[in-house]
Amino acid sequence: MEVLRRSSVFAAEVMEVFDRSPTDKELVSQAKALCRDYINSRLIRAGVSWSKPEYNVPVPGGKLAEVSTILLRLGDELEYIRPNVYRNIARQLNISLHSETVVTDAFLAVAAQIFTAGITWGKVVSLYAVAAGLAVDCVRHAQPAMVHTIVDCLGEFVRKTLVTWLKRRGGWADITKCVVNTDPSLRSHWLVAAVCSFGHFLKAVFFVLLPER
Repeated sequence: MEVLRRSSVFAAEVMEVFDRSPTDKELVSQAKALCRDYINSRLIRAGVSWSKPEYNVPVPGGKLAEVSTILLRLGDELEYIRPNVYRNIARQLNISLHSETVVTDAFLAVAAQIFTAGITWGKVVSLYAVAAGLAVDCVRHAQPAMVHTIVDCLGEFVRKTLVTWLKRRGGWADITKCVVNTDPSLRSHWLVAAVCSFGHFLKAVFFVLLPER
């Protein structure tokens, strides 16, 4: 069974940018690679098959792989706190998954709502959890091509909204500073804030999208 594999963007030429200040284009490429990896993890966990052999690439190494591991770990924390928030995203938004425009508009609307009050790593993790949850919905509803749309959409959002913030922090590797305690009984305040706010984001987006349906 083929599943959505870690993107070839994880190749050495992308990982080596961690040794210097990354460009806007590199940050976006890394964002998309991280998104593919995040989605792949969630598709595997959901037991959803994927039939795109071009994503059969070697498991990455280096700092980008570490960033991906941390991102997934923090995503697990979010989903542990509120297990139902990042599932069935399409149903919560009451959208059809048969239209690329609808899926794109819905994702961008959620993303915009998440970052309305500023940018934090907790909100970035939340964005990835939304992308993965929506991707799982798409594959389950026989719309696997939408996964690529979601990845591209996230990349474009990062380019327009998050790149400047990421550059001020030296790139994606800054997220590793968020992991300060390995005790699963201790939930970081910023993660709690992100997940508690997300329910309000979904409600706000639902009413924004309502006239379109």
